[in-house]
Amino acid sequence: MVVLQVMKKRIPTSFREDARRKHHHWLVTLYYADGMRFSRLYTNHGRADRFAERQRRSPIVKMARVKQVS
Repeated sequence: MVVLQVMKKRIPTSFREDARRKHHHWLVTLYYADGMRFSRLYTNHGRADRFAERQRRSPIVKMARVKQVS
């Protein structure tokens, strides 16, 4: 005899309510004038912003974005 288990439907939670996540992740993406791209991941939003601002001062950086990924 085969017994099948019925799985409960999972209720999605937001990142703020989910206790498993201890911190958010911030992705800094740099776009260079020659078409190349570079990304770095931070867990501290302030450090991500400071890194992006520092890179924006470079003449070869066309754009720097900071995006929350979790």
